[in-house]
Amino acid sequence: MIRTERTVVGRIEASLKSAGLPSLHWYDVLLELKRGPGGRLTPREIEAAVLFEQYNLSRLLDRMEGEGLVRRIPYPGDKRRQIVEITDEGRALQERMWSVYGAAINRFIGDKLTDREAGQLSALLLKLLQE
Repeated sequence: MIRTERTVVGRIEASLKSAGLPSLHWYDVLLELKRGPGGRLTPREIEAAVLFEQYNLSRLLDRMEGEGLVRRIPYPGDKRRQIVEITDEGRALQERMWSVYGAAINRFIGDKLTDREAGQLSALLLKLLQE
């Protein structure tokens, strides 16, 4: 499972890179922010949603903020906390990335499995997540 995940993700990452786009980590953060109420989440909420370590997320958010994709806003009533908000540029990048990412998912996964096989795989993976 781990080898398959690494191989497929590596192929998807290569597709993004060849299109001149950033890594899946950027996509994951932008997607979660886009889904958040008003396009905003706290760093802790992002961390929980994307399963990053806090120190990795902080560096990634620094880079994304430098690119104008997100902005940090002071948290109301608590100067030690902040909210991260997706910008219009971030929304546009997430959509451009999805066009490549979605096609790569189809090429490396969807085209290799029948609908029945995809359903079986999904059911088996969900079963493994249960405690």
